[in-house]
Amino acid sequence: MATTCNATVTNKQVILRDYVTGFPKESDLIFTDSTIDLKIPEGSKTVLVKNLYLSCDPYMRIRMGIPDPGTAALAPPYIPGEPIYGFSVSKVIDSGHPDYKKGDLLWGLVGWGEYSLITPDFSHYKIQHTDVPLSYYTGLLGMPGMTAYAGFYEICSPKKGETVFVSAASGAVGQLVGQFAKIMGCYVVGSAGSNEKVDLLKNKFGFDEAFNYKEEKDLNAALKRCFPEGIDIYFENVGGKMLDAVLLNMKLHGRIAVCGMISQYNLEDQEGVHNLANVIYKRIRIQGFVVSDYFDKHLKFLDFVLPYIREGKITYVEDVVEGLENGPSALLGLFHGKNVGKQLILVAPE
Repeated sequence: MATTCNATVTNKQVILRDYVTGFPKESDLIFTDSTIDLKIPEGSKTVLVKNLYLSCDPYMRIRMGIPDPGTAALAPPYIPGEPIYGFSVSKVIDSGHPDYKKGDLLWGLVGWGEYSLITPDFSHYKIQHTDVPLSYYTGLLGMPGMTAYAGFYEICSPKKGETVFVSAASGAVGQLVGQFAKIMGCYVVGSAGSNEKVDLLKNKFGFDEAFNYKEEKDLNAALKRCFPEGIDIYFENVGGKMLDAVLLNMKLHGRIAVCGMISQYNLEDQEGVHNLANVIYKRIRIQGFVVSDYFDKHLKFLDFVLPYIREGKITYVEDVVEGLENGPSALLGLFHGKNVGKQLILVAPE
């Protein structure tokens, strides 16, 4: 990093060029170099952080689109000409906030750049446990881990012996839902978009069965093959044709936690769902959720998951690219299935 004077450094940032329709392109995200003061002004409650890892997550595509009341309920849209925001693992450089001091590590929402100036709120957490990889706080111990925990335990209310289906199962959230379900004593099947990912599900994450949805001519038949008696719990990450097929295969009183619909985010005309009448016939409960509604359970989540990590009972696969300059291609690769596991960017060494 080039120091321009005693107290300022250059700061490369990733900027949204303009609102996006359809599939985003790398040209929609541009780089800019600015300078940032390494000292917080006297009396400010802000915190200056150096970003170590940045998280690439599918919901970020929603924030790139033209604002509308529906998506705004999830998160505010990005502003063209300003940095995009996402979850990070960061180190405090200077702080005017009483809860943070120089050298502290935190995870939470920041602007994509080498440095970020934040005002800590409910989306920022000091990292207390450093006996696990710091990068896990972009995934397993951060927002995706909380998403898997809240969606599976709080919404689906699983019971031992139930049947569980997870779509996009090798991703940041899906790989954890499957492992949580196995810990509960459930029968678990996952879908993914390549044979490499299917192998990962069965041989690394312990799923009972998995299939490559791109090789299945009939998703309904694939689900019947894997769940001859039906599905108790569906953890929804993709939407579209998969959701339609799942509705035909749910059991009575089945539960569906709607976490994401990545197959729909880049469509200007989203696909309809044709089998919704099954919600009535089978008394299915479908609930959408946003992880920030469950951030108050963060300590409970850590108490639950950390022992499993330390005992080697939970495995987590990361797909790490190095350098902020490779961030846009890594982020957009999510929408083409290029990542294997949790996609993140190493911005600076720990």
